[in-house]
Amino acid sequence: MKKTEKICPVEHSVNILGGKWKLPIIYALVSNGTVRFKELERLVAGITPKMLTTQLRSLEADGLVGRKVYPTIPPTVEYFLTDIGKSIKPMIAELEKWGLYHQEMHLKPKKKRLKKQCN
Repeated sequence: MKKTEKICPVEHSVNILGGKWKLPIIYALVSNGTVRFKELERLVAGITPKMLTTQLRSLEADGLVGRKVYPTIPPTVEYFLTDIGKSIKPMIAELEKWGLYHQEMHLKPKKKRLKKQCN
């Protein structure tokens, strides 16, 4: 029997959401709602179908993403955020705001940043 050990909540979150692709997948689902696999593949630039499948399975196993399969030929599969997945929306919104802020501050020429700090 495996002993369940509590870990730091931040570490737990990083374990679930960490990696290159999970947050972009969640962001695509937050922004677009329920989407088909191929649409999700287009929305997450640079991801391969194999990696998308792997990451979706992991997010599904963690209860963040749900999937619905329609009995068509070929099968149609739609992905959506579960209620637990939807609880991430405020965090995604804050990450988006911070990302825009960081891009603005980081991409400004250094001279302008130094001048601004000296005034």
